[in-house]
Formats: sequence, C-alpha cells, structure tokens
Amino acid sequence: QVQLVESGGGSVQAGGSLRLSCAASQYTVGSDCMAWVRQAPGKGREGVAAITRSGATSYGDSVTGRFNISKDNADKTLYLQMNSLQTADTAPYFCAAGPFSRDRATGILCPPIARYYNYWGQGTQVTVSS
Repeated sequence: QVQLVESGGGSVQAGGSLRLSCAASQYTVGSDCMAWVRQAPGKGREGVAAITRSGATSYGDSVTGRFNISKDNADKTLYLQMNSLQTADTAPYFCAAGPFSRDRATGILCPPIARYYNYWGQGTQVTVSS
C-alpha cells in the first residue's frame, strides 16, 4: 500500500509559477511509475506528466514545455514545477503511483494516462486567474 500526500497548490495569476510536491510513504514495485493527473470541473481526468523509477519523463500535450516532473528518491518525494500557467490549467492536481507499465499504442514507459495508476493522493487545488 502506497500513501500519497500532495501539497503546494494555490492561486496564481496567468503567467506565474507553482511547484507541487507529493510525499510517498514508500517506494515499491507498486510505485515504479509516478504521475500527476488533473481533473477540471466537468471534464475527465487528464494526465499531466509521469516519471519512471529511473527518471525518464513524459508529458501531456497541453503542458509540454511548461511543466517539469521530477523526484527525489532519497526523500520519496515527487515534484511538479509548473511555469507559464494558464487559466486552462485550473484544476485539482492528483499525485498517482502504479506498477511499471508501457502504453501499447505509443510505447511510452510509465505513460501520463490515469488508468495505469492505482494509488492516488487526495489532491491539491491549483487556480490560475487572468
């Protein structure tokens, strides 16, 4: 069982930056992949970014070039640096963990797709105003 606790959300103006953190209770084979997923009101879950145990990363199309996912294995902490924030980025952001996976369609390891993850945090709200 992997427990995840997010922090760092808040309110920011468009063009600003925020850094999210996710503290994991442990790293196991059940958390070989870790990701950030968001779900805006009235919309489905959207994978934002993901990272493998070895540090390879992948991003959703809407955040590529603006967001950066990283992790500190010693502290068991996952990060999401968000720059050039847009009003469309407003949503609760969830930290997720899951076993090692490869998306059959794209070949991406630990893809930023919600269905590959089975441990979830409680979420942290990000609000971007114009």
